[in-house]
Order: sequence, then C-alpha cells, then structure tokens
Amino acid sequence: MTTTALTLRSPAELALTGPIGSLDAYFDAIGRIPVLSREAESALATRYHAESDVEAARQLVLSHLRFVVHIARGYMGYGLPMGDLVQEGNVGLMKAVKRFDPTVGVRLVSFAVHWIRAEIHEYVLRNWRLVKVATTKAQRKLFFNLRKYKRNLGWLTADETRAVAQDLGVSTREVTEMERRLASRDLSFDPASDASEDEDAWSPSAYLPAPDADPALAVEREEWDENVSDRVAAAMAQLDDRSQAILRARWMSESKATLHDLAEQFGVSAERIRQVEANAIKKLRKLVVAE
Repeated sequence: MTTTALTLRSPAELALTGPIGSLDAYFDAIGRIPVLSREAESALATRYHAESDVEAARQLVLSHLRFVVHIARGYMGYGLPMGDLVQEGNVGLMKAVKRFDPTVGVRLVSFAVHWIRAEIHEYVLRNWRLVKVATTKAQRKLFFNLRKYKRNLGWLTADETRAVAQDLGVSTREVTEMERRLASRDLSFDPASDASEDEDAWSPSAYLPAPDADPALAVEREEWDENVSDRVAAAMAQLDDRSQAILRARWMSESKATLHDLAEQFGVSAERIRQVEANAIKKLRKLVVAE
C-alpha cells in the first residue's frame, strides 16, 4: 500500500495532497477529518484485508493522522524537523494498517502506536548525530529513556546509575557509556573556514599522523642528514679559501650574496666569480661522492 494509491476528495483531505505552505495548515486539515467509531473502523479493516480495498485503507490512514501528530510532538526535543517526524510516523501508521487484524478486538490506534514510534525512533537514531549513537536493543532503550531520567539532573551519581540500570534492565556500564554519548557533540573532521585557532586544534584532522611519522624512517632520515652534513663539511675543507668563501656567501648564508658583491670583495669580475663558483661546486660533488 502506498500513499499515491489514496484518492482524497473532501476539502480537508485535498489539503494533504500538495504543497500546504505550513505545518499548521496540515494540522488544521487532518483535524477536520472525522474520527472513526469502533464499528466503522472494524468494517473498513475487514474490507481492506478481505478484499484488498485500497479505499478502506485510505480512510483508516486519514482518520488516524491526528494521532501520528500527537505522538510525533513527543520527539520534538531531539532538534529534528517536526514535519519529518510526522512523515516518518505516517509511514509507521500505513505499515500498521497493513498488518492490523480487526478480529483481535483492539482499536487500530492502540495497535499502530508501536509502528508509529518504531519509524520515528529509527528516524531519530539515523539523524540525531552524524554517527549513529545506538545500535543494540539495550542502547536504543537507553537512548530514549535516559534523556527522561536526566531531564532534571546533571551527571548521574553511582546510585542513580545503578537505579537506572535496574529499571531498564541493562548494565551500569551501558548506562555510563550512553550518558557519555548523549553528552558528546558532533565534530567536523576538518575545521570550518571561519573556525578559530582553538577550534582548529580540536579538529580530528589535526590528530592524523604525518605520512612520514614512522620512527624508523625518522631515525634513518636524521642519520642520513648528519652523514651528508659531515661529508659536505669534510669536502669543503679540501677547497681553497676563496672557493669556500664564495660557496658560503652564495649558498650557506641567509642573505645570499650576488656575483657583483663578491666580485667587488675579491677584486675580480662577476664572470670570474661565477666560474670559481661553478668549479667549486663540481669539485665539491666529486669529493662528497668519494667520501
């Protein structure tokens, strides 16, 4: 059974078929749909299950939409859109209508409460946080009940934790773990563009190990750098003083000297300084390789 199979005719029902502008309009529309009597409900349910009468299912669903809204209001404290809560509850209502057995002797609304809540629960668990906070049956029970226990309390004491665990039939460890999950908040993996430096520091991406964070590689790299430095220093010592001075001024100084500066210092042309530099580098490479 799908909602597209329902043919809506009355003015109140027509308000449910297209864009309605606001939830208030929707609530007003479903409030004008009459509530079925026990006899009418039983007759419609019998027609649907005996004859697969979609028109009977339509009337059953429409007459109970107000109960979905009533249940959905109880979940507004999770910060999720009311319209989405109602929509999920309506899905649960339709599932309940499909499975409802009128011969059992209970009203549809009593039977449907479970299905409506189940769909809303699943929606809340999927969307309350980026990461699903409850997966097991015990965690689901704790998620929806622990908030009620903590409504007027801070962190639970040891005695309160034991009392909650006993009431819900779970372990104290599970109560404590769910309490931590409820107190946590979503954190973006990468900091937002307008985040402060303090917020950047708490971003998970800041705690990723660097690709070259292997201790063995770090030690090897450090020893290699030391070895190369020692070999360069030994090779430099074998060059003449002028070549050493030119290389240090050109490559080993924070303020790199120009060829004209060195030419003026040594009283030769800039071209001669370039030649000396090139020859010194060539000798230095040969000496470093030979070490």
